[in-house]
Amino acid sequence: MSCLDAFLPEPRTASPLLDTHAHTHTWQLPGCRRRRHHLRLRYPLHINCAAMTMKRAPAGKAPAVALPPRKGDPDALDSLPANPTLEDIKRAEANVSLAELEDRVNDVRESWDTDSLFEDALLELTADDTDPDKKSDACCTPEEANRLRRELREYGPAVFCQRTVDAGRYSAKKLLTAFNIRAPAFLDGQPDEAYFSLLSLAISRELSKRAKLSRYNSVDDAVDLIGRSSNIIVITGAGISTSLGIPDFRSKGTGLYSKLEHLGLGDPQEVFDIDVFKDDPTIFYSVARDIVPATDRFTPTHKFLAMLHQRGKLLTNYSQNIDNLEVKAGLPKDKLVQCHGSFGTASCVQCGFQMDGEAIFPDIKAGNIPRCPRCVQALLAGTAGRRRKRKRSAGFPGPSSSNARRKPRRSASGDSSDDDNSDYDVPQAGVMKPDITFFGEALPDEFSKRLTTHDREKVDLVIVIGTSLKVTPVSEIVSWLPPQIPQIYVSRQPVSHINFDIDLLGDCDVVVAELCRRLAWPLRHEMAVPDAQAIDVTTEPGCRSRHVFEVREPAKNGTTNEAPPNGKSANGAGKAGTSGA
Repeated sequence: MSCLDAFLPEPRTASPLLDTHAHTHTWQLPGCRRRRHHLRLRYPLHINCAAMTMKRAPAGKAPAVALPPRKGDPDALDSLPANPTLEDIKRAEANVSLAELEDRVNDVRESWDTDSLFEDALLELTADDTDPDKKSDACCTPEEANRLRRELREYGPAVFCQRTVDAGRYSAKKLLTAFNIRAPAFLDGQPDEAYFSLLSLAISRELSKRAKLSRYNSVDDAVDLIGRSSNIIVITGAGISTSLGIPDFRSKGTGLYSKLEHLGLGDPQEVFDIDVFKDDPTIFYSVARDIVPATDRFTPTHKFLAMLHQRGKLLTNYSQNIDNLEVKAGLPKDKLVQCHGSFGTASCVQCGFQMDGEAIFPDIKAGNIPRCPRCVQALLAGTAGRRRKRKRSAGFPGPSSSNARRKPRRSASGDSSDDDNSDYDVPQAGVMKPDITFFGEALPDEFSKRLTTHDREKVDLVIVIGTSLKVTPVSEIVSWLPPQIPQIYVSRQPVSHINFDIDLLGDCDVVVAELCRRLAWPLRHEMAVPDAQAIDVTTEPGCRSRHVFEVREPAKNGTTNEAPPNGKSANGAGKAGTSGA
């Protein structure tokens, strides 16, 4: 059997361990606009065995918020009048761009079942850097893996399979390691054909990624890009606020979702589901105190964002955070798109009344459900009116009533007190909801409008900081922007579903401190790494574009330890010829 058969629609014999079904996977090749390429794949949609059990995610459970209820027109340019004005052309181009973004997000959601399975599989099958098997002859070396991934893009999947597995140069099992996937243990001893399904999926996913720009690799390349760029898009997530004690969402053990497992929900993300909130707001408010901003302080990373703006380099900060700390750090609102809203304001789900978000903080911190003050006032006024009416009915004339007396009403208990409302339905005031975007709600219209009509044509650098980019449509920004625009990733852990040009790994505050040092930008912040404190930068073996940042620990005698052979000191001066950064 040929490896190519895994890509063809003809029936084939599946591995006895795999329940295999045909599935069409769709991707858009980098640099191609509105030209989708379909590849018929055969791979397991269910993997059921003693060693691993995975099921497809239930339909509609993708971690996503909606785009605004606004439709782009993919044919807008073709529908222009005979003599269009410049404004007509710009409007048509914006409609086409918006349609492309909507198309891409919809593709992601439609393929969620497959993607979620694959991400779950990667979680268990992705090879760990400390895995001893990764250094064996059964695995591709980092240099070999990089070369194979380049060949895949150069030759395409069919020729790539012919040149590798079918030519006998690689087994499918070993070729999986070129995509950083460790062969599952339950396939041990099976013929090589048993690995074809997983390999076909790995190849498909690799081709769906933006291609890395090979000329950008080092930390100095990143510094140079920041120094000479003037229209930088920065995409930020919860990782830039964790140094203040605000939890991120997805970190295992410490992330907010891990802490919510005790609620017994089918998915911890249901806490932020708008339908769940409308049905029972107590679920959200039982945990809201853990994420409500408790301080006006902001981190050195927030300060770095403000510095980009002050130096005329920031085009837009697309923030997924809801703590509103970007504003506290001095970022103007015309440079900030709060993709998921923020605690800055709150609105009544019943009457729409909006107020300053901090006004409901006391209730949130006390674990109470905040109620709408306007609704409360309306209820009080209505109650007073009912009381006056009841008094008149009981024989107390109003200003325009007759002197006719009526028999007073009594409750079932016989109590005729004026304060008795038991004969009436008492409505409740509306619940105040922070203006954060829940799953199932539309993003602010500003998100798609600014991205499609303003930023896409101007951006000259993308920096992603403190987010794993798992929630659509924000996760699609980097793939949707022009592929020739350099992209830098800053976070504690790398991501596998996007090819960034440079990965700067470590605590966000530490990474930006070193970047500012090399840029000669004074980072004046009480939480910033002191100027005298060294930061070591090491390049991962076999991956010259991935660098790890760590604050050098002082030695016990009060002096600092020497930098590692390929490290850099606090001033960025490493040993000549040894630092890959």
